[in-house]
Amino acid sequence: MNEIHVATRERGRVGLNPTRPLTIAILALGGQGGGVLMDWIVALAERAGWIVQATSVPGVAQRTGATVYYVEMVPMPAGGLGTRRPVLSLMPAPGDVDVVIGAELMEAGRAILRGYVTPDRTTLIVSTHRAYAVQEKMVPGDGIGDPAAVGRAAREAAKRVFAFDMAALATRAGSVISAVMFGALAGSGATQFERASFEETIRATGVGVEASLRAFALGFEAARAERSGRDQTFETPDPAAERRAAATLAPVGHPSFDALVARAAERFPASVHDMLAAGLRRVVDFQDIAYGAEYLDTLEPMLALDRMQAPGALALTREAAKYVAVAMAYDDVIRVADLKTRASRFARVRRDVGAAPDQVLHLTEFMHPRMEEVCGTLPALLGRFIEARPRLMRALDRSVNRGRRVRTGTLGWFLILYSLGGLKRWRRGTLRHARERAHWKRWLDTVMATAPRDYALAVELLRCRRLVKGYSDTAARGQGKFERVLTTSLRLVGRPDAAEWSRRLREAALRDEEGVALDGAIRTVESFLG
Repeated sequence: MNEIHVATRERGRVGLNPTRPLTIAILALGGQGGGVLMDWIVALAERAGWIVQATSVPGVAQRTGATVYYVEMVPMPAGGLGTRRPVLSLMPAPGDVDVVIGAELMEAGRAILRGYVTPDRTTLIVSTHRAYAVQEKMVPGDGIGDPAAVGRAAREAAKRVFAFDMAALATRAGSVISAVMFGALAGSGATQFERASFEETIRATGVGVEASLRAFALGFEAARAERSGRDQTFETPDPAAERRAAATLAPVGHPSFDALVARAAERFPASVHDMLAAGLRRVVDFQDIAYGAEYLDTLEPMLALDRMQAPGALALTREAAKYVAVAMAYDDVIRVADLKTRASRFARVRRDVGAAPDQVLHLTEFMHPRMEEVCGTLPALLGRFIEARPRLMRALDRSVNRGRRVRTGTLGWFLILYSLGGLKRWRRGTLRHARERAHWKRWLDTVMATAPRDYALAVELLRCRRLVKGYSDTAARGQGKFERVLTTSLRLVGRPDAAEWSRRLREAALRDEEGVALDGAIRTVESFLG
């Protein structure tokens, strides 16, 4: 197959045509219309009388591997084919692709790594928005790929680059990203076809024509405006930065909450107001106004310690404002049920999937409760009573510990989850809350005791709370890593590099889910502690 593939690339050897095929590779995720885009390109070529072949190779699973769509086309010779036929490849070959279209930023990176993008030949068209991969989400810490690295690689690897947020343009047009990509292909000038031919191809489908043409026009104009393409920075929206910018300690019109805001503004320095604003909103949304007051009560001793130990620095207070809110607003069954039945969540999902107002949207949630979670939602005495009886625990676990597909669009399941979410008014009496509260109280006591001896280490101990997240097995693994890092860090008290080693331990714990890196880091610490 490789020999045939090479033969078709030699000048003057493609059928009866003295030109090589035009090759286009599309890398798209599920639901992004890569197949539709491929069909449009095929129809475009066939309408012009070209010989065209298209194939696709699907990824392993949703967002663990994008589908690669591949199109090869050659003009029909003036005298016809006669008895000869061009041999077209079924798959793109490294160094042999004219146009690469990435429906998402990291797909451009994957195409570059595969060798599809070359500086002497390839036009790279890519949407700069992000749809995070499974590999990125699996990392316990921050596993998000660096868009700047992709941008640098693209500028080095491609002949021309057209990079902009095509998903945003599709939303603006009320269409799908495939139409914007089709427009970007037309506007890039990478093909010999006129704009009118592209538009006639869309009209010929007879489905969603007007919206698709609007999206096509936006993609076309954006590509035309960026013909140079070499100055692209591949910047993508930073949700964290947007949240920080929006975090202001200001009244919202709710008297009780505004009283908390006034208290925080009066007692805490302005340099920590943004973090306090985010923390207050989180804990009040999680529970109630009284819980927000408890949050401020917890932070005030940190502020007093800060003013004694490091006047003006306030690193302890700032980190506490962040991580105490995370600890107090932990994930539990009640929280998950509450979030899944909020009207804002249904509206967000409709927006994300592009559902029209007249379309019916059904959501299916996959849930796998364990008896440990059930006991956690029970009153503390009852939960401990059940846990203290292993045979009873195992019998009940057999009844609840199995996967369920819950359709929250049905009345029955919605009411069940809505009722679970409503249990938050009794959350303070549950077994899970008692354990969580005892845990973060013990953690903060440790921080307070450490700060007078090693301020920098105390700050790092606060940041260790980042290791605890989620619920069920995820929370248990995080809790185990947290305890190991905290215990090992406390053995370092008195050393000048204690804070640095605590940071290294935490970063090692975040590196992999299994804890292999953390095991190695702890062995290193033990080797010099003796």
